[in-house]
Amino acid sequence: MRRADLTGPVALVGSGEFLEVMVPVDAELLAGRPQRAVFLPTASAEDGPDRVRYWVELGTAHYAAMGVEPVALEVLNREDAERPELAAMVAGAGLVYLSGGNPGYLAHSLAGTAVWQAILEAWHSGAALAGCSAGACALSRIAEDFREPGRYSGEGLAVVPQLVVLPHFDRFERWMPDLTDRMLARTPPDAVLVGIDEETALVSSGNGFTARGNNSVWRIDRDGTRLQLKAGEQLEFSRTAPQ
Repeated sequence: MRRADLTGPVALVGSGEFLEVMVPVDAELLAGRPQRAVFLPTASAEDGPDRVRYWVELGTAHYAAMGVEPVALEVLNREDAERPELAAMVAGAGLVYLSGGNPGYLAHSLAGTAVWQAILEAWHSGAALAGCSAGACALSRIAEDFREPGRYSGEGLAVVPQLVVLPHFDRFERWMPDLTDRMLARTPPDAVLVGIDEETALVSSGNGFTARGNNSVWRIDRDGTRLQLKAGEQLEFSRTAPQ
């Protein structure tokens, strides 16, 4: 039976995975945990093997430079995610990390699979769990395919079901001016939309989430009001973990 008090922290990152700017966040997540980081380039699989290779090489170099064992888990589709030998590689992780790409594809590829179950078991046993950009969206309530809405179910993995995440928030509104309103309309009544700027993270702490990094986290209310959180400021929520 799972002991809820062992469940590890969650980090939702706006951008910057495997870059020097995120070393303090990764170090915080790994503090007191096995120095073993399992990272999944799944969200980038539709962009082709060169992009997958980019994330694998970047993540490997990043964690090796931190003195952490890097484990690239090349889960590229649901078939891979059901492979028992890949699921077994999650065991012993101090940190499991989902990097960027397509949020809808990432959630679709992992939901209900052997690899996702292994990740949840590691998290419930104390490992930290992080997602950047697409990974952050997928860990929240909604994992939309921003480029082709409706292509996937849009359902996130709901590790933090009380949140819906917009990563790259300080850039996204220039890229897609209607995206905030569109995501606000999709946010369920019992969830809150948060925008996470680049080089910034929202990290669970107790029953709340604390902003970390160089820029801001934004709580976006139903009427469009925005509450800005700088590094060290907290957004209070109860965290409900999936079983």
